[in-house]
Amino acid sequence: MPGLCLKVCVPGSCPEIRRTAPDQDDSAGIILFSGFLLFPGRAVSPARVGGLRQTVRMSIEVRPATVFDDVATLVGPKKPTSNVCFCLSYRLGSKENVALRGQARADRVRELCDHDPPPGVIAYLDDEPVGWAALHPRRDTSFARNRLIPHVDDLDVWSLWCFRVRPGYRKHGLMHALVDGAVGYARERGAPAVEGYPVDNEGARVNPTMMYVGTRAMFERAGFEKAADTGSVLDGFPRVLMRLDLR
Repeated sequence: MPGLCLKVCVPGSCPEIRRTAPDQDDSAGIILFSGFLLFPGRAVSPARVGGLRQTVRMSIEVRPATVFDDVATLVGPKKPTSNVCFCLSYRLGSKENVALRGQARADRVRELCDHDPPPGVIAYLDDEPVGWAALHPRRDTSFARNRLIPHVDDLDVWSLWCFRVRPGYRKHGLMHALVDGAVGYARERGAPAVEGYPVDNEGARVNPTMMYVGTRAMFERAGFEKAADTGSVLDGFPRVLMRLDLR
């Protein structure tokens, strides 16, 4: 399976780099390396990493979600007998999702981790799984049949629909790293476009339990553009279809 690596590096230590913001110095610029975003090891650009301003000395990698134990750490249910979570509600059909519980649910996720492509990507901080993003070709998700989420065109797009960052690692820009890493992986696998379905909250506070879909502003910072309205509403905010063309 093709690899994906989204890392933080110390300025001057990464070969063959080019800064995406030439008006900024090496302590704040965003760097592209082998087609994927890297952030310097000093002050990370607030424009791309959600306002993080302190000194950064860490190594973040975004990898395909092929390790079941890491997926379970991030999105596994607290109760082993549960028939929720593991981020399956959009990945599988409704009937199968509701029926799966306990060990059978875990086994199904383990199986998905062995699929090509796997069910998403994971952000690692010094090899510790700290963030999750669900990513998959739309044709194999419930979004292919969802009446509230429109199909903009006939492209074989990939859907990016669920994010989770572990407590203790939040408000450090990992959501942005997950979006960039997911887009990089989709591009590497030949996806013509990636789309997400975040809330359009116009800066208003969103209930943290509903933030798993992301916000329009978060997707816009990653280069996505609004492609359509949807019929879906979450926490009182309309969800919009955001699209990034990779062709």
